[in-house]
Amino acid sequence: MSQTVDLTRLDLKDALDLAILIEDEARERYEEFAEQMEVHHTTDAAGFYRFMAQNEAKHGEEIAVRRKELFGDAPSRMSRSMLWGVEAPDYDQARAFMSPRRALEVALESEIKAHAYFTAAIPSILDPDVKALFIELQGDEVHHKELVQAELDKLPPDPEVDVEDLVDEPVGQ
Repeated sequence: MSQTVDLTRLDLKDALDLAILIEDEARERYEEFAEQMEVHHTTDAAGFYRFMAQNEAKHGEEIAVRRKELFGDAPSRMSRSMLWGVEAPDYDQARAFMSPRRALEVALESEIKAHAYFTAAIPSILDPDVKALFIELQGDEVHHKELVQAELDKLPPDPEVDVEDLVDEPVGQ
């Protein structure tokens, strides 16, 4: 059962818990994408997705430490059913023969999506501590976008021919 988050009622503990869940969801999705790329022997894209999963895990851990310092082991009222794809790449973005450039583009789209989420949420937030946290998270997403873009800028353009056009359609057995 999916619930929505009433941003006007978030307190700082809830906001930190939500941020941890967002980072955790993104980490899991990047790990899933890395596994898919490894199955298809697309090692460069898999490596990049492992790198992104590690970054999401690190950011989630930093938020979790902060949450523990402020609120100890107080139970969370937030759950994964309260969010979907805030920062995680969409499932349909993974491709069997994904280029490193396309893998980075998917990650950039995810960071843009997360930035848009925090930007849209900020006006609805009433608690000043929560608002400050979301502004900080919004800024983090700007930094993440810049990091991904810098990596993208290092890569040559993809070839004119899309390898997906050369893949055979599945055949019934």
